Amino acid sequence: MVVKISVSISDQQAEYARRQVAEGRASSTSAVIQQALEAKRREDEAFEAEKEAFVAMLEERAKGPFLELPEFRQRVDQMIERKTQERGLESDTDRKRRA
Repeated sequence: MVVKISVSISDQQAEYARRQVAEGRASSTSAVIQQALEAKRREDEAFEAEKEAFVAMLEERAKGPFLELPEFRQRVDQMIERKTQERGLESDTDRKRRA
């Protein structure tokens, strides 16, 4: 079903819509607006899906297990050291040895 409504847009938006029609990218200014609304709808749906997945992940992680802070820090330090070596960078350990 098609519903006809009246909307106000800026001069710049109107010029863009007309240019799309003139360049053959849309059949009418109405089609340009429809395409823009459809793109926005898809964007909003994708955002909502990502947000739901993120919330679900947070809820799952909140169930545990949890690390004590010293173990967490040790694991982070080990990961940083490993990534530093993988990338051929100088680590804090290397700098301390030279000092």
